[in-house]
Amino acid sequence: MEEKGSECTAPTINEDTLQRAVIKYINELLANRESLLSTLQKNIATILNEENDRATDDIDSKLDELQMELLKQAKSKNDYDDVGDDIYRLREQKQNALVVNAEREGRRQKIAELTAFLNEQSHELDEYDEQLVRRLIEKVTIYNSDLTIEFKSGIERQIEM
Repeated sequence: MEEKGSECTAPTINEDTLQRAVIKYINELLANRESLLSTLQKNIATILNEENDRATDDIDSKLDELQMELLKQAKSKNDYDDVGDDIYRLREQKQNALVVNAEREGRRQKIAELTAFLNEQSHELDEYDEQLVRRLIEKVTIYNSDLTIEFKSGIERQIEM
């Protein structure tokens, strides 16, 4: 980078060097695809076995019960603040569970995309493919003497420059 009066001290890297490092890493993954596919399948199984999908059903049934209780309390002119507080608390729990479920589904999808890519590739990459990299790689972090490449599926590798 040219010095243009800025005090930026962030590490930089030549784009060709970065692209070659990314291609090299993708090709390493392709060379070891069998062990990687096994790991990805285990990750998918772990994600699928998590229990949060059922949590929203349980919360919904509890919410239904509390809403009926709230109506009873209101009709009999009893204090229903505690029931209302429980309803708000359960709604918040349900929202949190939905967010966790959506994140887990996103991870499933990213792992499935990487698995599909590995299964489709019959040979190593010869040149940098911007579209492919954007589809597979979450981020590249540059340090002084190395960089870290992280796939969207969560797989990460540190490469010395």
